[in-house]
Amino acid sequence: MKVKYATIAVANMEESIKFYTEVMGFEIDNQITPYPGMKIIFLKDEGDAMIELVENADEPDKKGIFLVGMEVEDMDTTVKQLISNGAKFTRGPMEVGDGAKLAFLTDPNGVEIELIQH
Repeated sequence: MKVKYATIAVANMEESIKFYTEVMGFEIDNQITPYPGMKIIFLKDEGDAMIELVENADEPDKKGIFLVGMEVEDMDTTVKQLISNGAKFTRGPMEVGDGAKLAFLTDPNGVEIELIQH
């Protein structure tokens, strides 16, 4: 597995973008609005991993790290191995288009871990 991104729920997207770009030196890689009231910004630095900032009008009080995305080579093999190690998946595996697969589990602290196979 390889960490691809950490997702941070933010209360103010503009303030967060300013911090991560002007203070921390990240660059905006991609921006999406999956539905009205939700904004997602992907930020990159010199490495492979990214930071994903999410502002959701439906959950204004949700702030902080809530998801870590990890890329896997073979979803089915990885899921079987993690289940045999005691992991309990909350969603997936599921296909999401272009042959990509997603699966989700939660760590003991409530942080969601998203596995993705491209």
